Amino acid sequence: MSLRPALPRRATVRRSRLRAVSVIAVCLAGLVPAAVSTAADATPRPPDDRTLQHQLDQFVRTPGGPPGIIAVLRRGHGKHILRAGVADLATGRPPRPHDHMRIASTAKAFSGAVALTLVDRRALRLDDTLRKRLPRLPGAWGSVTLRQLLNHTSGLPDYTEDPAFLEELRADPRHRFDSRRLLDYVADEPLRFRPGTRYHYSNSDNIAVALMAEAVTGTPYERLLRELVYEPLGLRDTSLPQGYRFPEPYLHGYDVTPPGPPEDVSEILSASGVWASGGIVSTPADMTRFIRGYAGGALYGKGVVREQRRWIAGASEPAGPGRNTAGLGIFRYATRCGVVLGHTGNFPGYTQLIAATPDGSRSLTFSVTTQINRTMAPDRLRQMRAIQENFVCALLRRDH
Repeated sequence: MSLRPALPRRATVRRSRLRAVSVIAVCLAGLVPAAVSTAADATPRPPDDRTLQHQLDQFVRTPGGPPGIIAVLRRGHGKHILRAGVADLATGRPPRPHDHMRIASTAKAFSGAVALTLVDRRALRLDDTLRKRLPRLPGAWGSVTLRQLLNHTSGLPDYTEDPAFLEELRADPRHRFDSRRLLDYVADEPLRFRPGTRYHYSNSDNIAVALMAEAVTGTPYERLLRELVYEPLGLRDTSLPQGYRFPEPYLHGYDVTPPGPPEDVSEILSASGVWASGGIVSTPADMTRFIRGYAGGALYGKGVVREQRRWIAGASEPAGPGRNTAGLGIFRYATRCGVVLGHTGNFPGYTQLIAATPDGSRSLTFSVTTQINRTMAPDRLRQMRAIQENFVCALLRRDH
């Protein structure tokens, strides 16, 4: 396959920063999912691995397509990896399951895991309010509950849409924010609607979830992640950094906006500005372990799992395959071949899907090395969702 060559390193960094700054508002703000439905392709027979590989190859070769994709399918103890393109345009090496990457808004599932584990241990309750647990936040937000934060019905204004936040980000994309003060950017704003009356995906929700977890435990969120999520699920290469650097090796993320060649934006933004809403760095291997345990209910009891799976109208961002509905820190993707539970995310240079069957026995991790969403690339999003649905069908087929 032919790929456009990368620019020399210094030119790449300089031009990438300029390009990234110009699209930051699109990257981080206005994350309102479109209405979604089941993909139009109603082929009854699940695709085989050769067909899936061909679809990945074609997607990478398409003008404006991602430089690389890696998909990890787990069926019981069996694992199958499909990949296309490269992890690094400078070296041409292929993507690997132990490459680090930004997991974008799939990090919201991790804050869900922390909060629901604390609910299971009775340190938190789903009807705990911001007034009770975070009294320093605006009184007008006081009636918002943990449940409403987790299923995006809180009405909290999204700090990533705030002009002052975006101004700081444009001035210095690598600016180190105080992650625990991100909600200060919108502290003078009222709720967007009465809590519990509608769905609106907001990055502020998961910042508040992490702050509630810290408030009731007296423990930093990063440590809660390690003790309540990483260690129980055996995640070895997952962390929540504050800076912009990546641990080696990593999947390089690219901006593929025409007319220039793909430009490396892997380290263009500081993770401190998204924190619990999208700052985690992980690997396809760790994300596979995570979603099998998280979707399968391995971290807490059946009562909490039932509450988590009270589905309402709402889609992840970007929309996942099939028909989307929202739970507590998780989404239900009803495809033509069956149901999986999971989360999606996008961030400059990366687009993610993690999904598993409700018992956690089968899983899919689908990682793309460019940002794809309905605002920036609606046609590619439709193509990607169709491919993802075919992967889900392959995951669920009975001959495995």
